[in-house]
Amino acid sequence: MEEQRKQGLLSVVLPAYNEEGSVPLAAETLCRLLSHAGIRHELIFVDDGSRDRTWAAVQAQAARRPQVRGIRFSRNFGKEAAIFAGLAQAAGDCAAVMDCDLQHPPEKVVDMYRLWQTGYQVIEGVKTSRGKESPLHTLAARSFYAILSRAAGVDMSRASDFKLLDRRAVDVLLAMREKNAFFRALSSWIGFSSTQVEFEVQPRQEGESKWSVRSLVRYALTNIASFSAAPLQLVTLLGAAVFLSSVGLGIHSLWKKLTGQALEGFTTVILLQLLIGSVLMICLGIIGYYIAKIYEEIKDRPRYIVADRCEGQAHEEHSEKDP
Repeated sequence: MEEQRKQGLLSVVLPAYNEEGSVPLAAETLCRLLSHAGIRHELIFVDDGSRDRTWAAVQAQAARRPQVRGIRFSRNFGKEAAIFAGLAQAAGDCAAVMDCDLQHPPEKVVDMYRLWQTGYQVIEGVKTSRGKESPLHTLAARSFYAILSRAAGVDMSRASDFKLLDRRAVDVLLAMREKNAFFRALSSWIGFSSTQVEFEVQPRQEGESKWSVRSLVRYALTNIASFSAAPLQLVTLLGAAVFLSSVGLGIHSLWKKLTGQALEGFTTVILLQLLIGSVLMICLGIIGYYIAKIYEEIKDRPRYIVADRCEGQAHEEHSEKDP
């Protein structure tokens, strides 16, 4: 095992969506950095149904560099699906996941690999800063990770998708059958011997962020529902709050009646109906969202559909030699 870790193959998974400018830069930077460090490696680009020439850029890099491989989805399935697809294709003794836009510092991959060689099985990249973002976005992110931290039982306040996993940890993740898998939380939840590497989020080298406010909200809701039952517990809390309010108003109304101060209660009744009706609709919406997710799971559709693949010449020659 020690000898295997000394010479272990590193697979780097890079999800890409409309990143035609970032793919060549990521391939060049990582290949140069890892080769200089003496680390055997392969790069796996996952084109998540891009609408630009991302796939052409991946094919060009695979033709130039034997370490580069690529797969292309039939449509956009999302970043989580791209990560798991890349891990499924990884042939390495360990696998790193990082952003194609190089906002995750490439030099930290070498640090992670060295820690893996010492025996760690999960090396987490944790943020020392979130880079340039609005105060509202920061507040929303902190609230999101606070909920997930309580659900997972681990601190996810500085969590990211930037990780390196041992082969055993990768196999455990791939064996999980849930369709709405949240890689960032699951890779912490599985346990194993773990450590952390701190990094600062870097500015993008090419292009602009593909995350809109709408996609971020959808991403947050999907992953909270897939990994936490907190919203369902909120239904109970809302019910308890309405019950306590009703008891208080009931006591107040009874006191007014007994003291002869009771007045026409039309406004009070309307307000109570609106309050209780609103709470009921919110509760039904939350329960309905979870039922929708259960429906998606039981249909057992694949997480993604691969439309095309490409490999460097070294991989093709190896495949031809295999029986």
